[in-house]
Amino acid sequence: MKLLCLSGSAALALALGVVTASAQPVISAKAGTIALVEGKVYLNDQLVEPSLTKFPDIKENGVVRTEEGRTEVLLTPGVSLHLGENSSFRLITNRLIDTRLELLTGSAVVDALEIAKDTNVTLVCKQGAVAISKAGHFRFDTDPARIKVFAGVADVTLKGEHIEVPAAKMLSLAGDTATAEKFDRDDTDSLDNWARRRGEEMAVANVSAAKHTYDTYGSVSPGGGWTFNPYFGLWTYLPYSGRYCDPFYGYCYWSPGYVNQLFFYPPSAFYGNGGGGARGGTTSSAGLAGTSRGNAGAMSAASGAAAPSAGMGAHGGAVGGGGASAGGGHGGGGMGGVGGHGH
Repeated sequence: MKLLCLSGSAALALALGVVTASAQPVISAKAGTIALVEGKVYLNDQLVEPSLTKFPDIKENGVVRTEEGRTEVLLTPGVSLHLGENSSFRLITNRLIDTRLELLTGSAVVDALEIAKDTNVTLVCKQGAVAISKAGHFRFDTDPARIKVFAGVADVTLKGEHIEVPAAKMLSLAGDTATAEKFDRDDTDSLDNWARRRGEEMAVANVSAAKHTYDTYGSVSPGGGWTFNPYFGLWTYLPYSGRYCDPFYGYCYWSPGYVNQLFFYPPSAFYGNGGGGARGGTTSSAGLAGTSRGNAGAMSAASGAAAPSAGMGAHGGAVGGGGASAGGGHGGGGMGGVGGHGH
C-alpha cells in the first residue's frame, strides 16, 4: 500500500481517520521478524510468500536471501533492516540483549529510531563489526565493503581497532584503511529511497495504532515495541512514552499517551487578569507539514518544534507488559494485553 507524497494535513486526516483500526502490541522476546517481502525472498532457501497474517521469525543462524526482491526485517524495538535486491544476511543471534547479524552479500539499510535499554544490535560486514548503540540511519554494502552513516554515530571495530564514524562519513570495511571519508548524503539509490518510503508509511500507521492502543487500554512495555496495524497492512513502532523521530528524514512515531495528549485533548482555556484570551488546545495540521528534506514526513513536527532524535520525556504512554510472541512467527490482527495509561 503506497502512501506517498502526502501533505502534512492529508497525512494527519488519513492517520487520525482510522483510529478504530485494530492493532496488536507485540513485544517479542526475539529479534528477526520478516515484516514484508516484495518479489523473490528466501528464508533458508524456502520462498517466503507475501502475507498480511503470517510473519516468519528468523531462527539463529537463519539466512535471508533476495533475488529480484527486497524485504523488511524487524530487529530490536525501534530498529529495522531493509535488505536490497540480490542480497543476503545471516542472523547470528536473535536475543534482544545481543542481536548480531552478518551481511553476506549485497546491501542493507538499518534505521534505528530508539535503542531500548538492555538491547544491542551489531552488524558484521566483511572485516568490520558495527555496534549500533545510538539512534541513526546507516547504509551497508559488501561490494565495495563499507558503511555510510547518514545520521547518528557508528561504533566500528576493524581489525582490533575501534573507530567512531560520525554522520556524513563513510568507512571501508575491507580492512584496507581505517580513515573515514566524507560522502554526499543526497546521493541515494533505489534501496535508500525504498527504505525512506517504508519509514514514512510506518510513521503514518503509527498514529491510529497509538490512539487505538490508548483507547482500549492496550499495553506498551518500557522500551517500546512493534505492532501490526491491519488497516494499513503493515507493522509500525509504538514508543513507550513521548515521540521518537527518524534522525535523518524527520518522520515521527508517537506513544499512545502522547498522541492522545497532542491531538485529542480538548483545548484548555487560560484567563489573564484583564480578560479572556484563550490559548492551548490541540496541534493544528499546519504544524505538521513535510520535513525540511521535502519528503512526506508524516507527523514530522508538532507546533513548529524541530524533530528530535530522542524521546521527549515521559509525556505518557501505556504502561504494562506486552505479550510475548511465539517462536514460529507473528500473526496480525487482534489485541494485546491490558495496561494502564501514563500522562
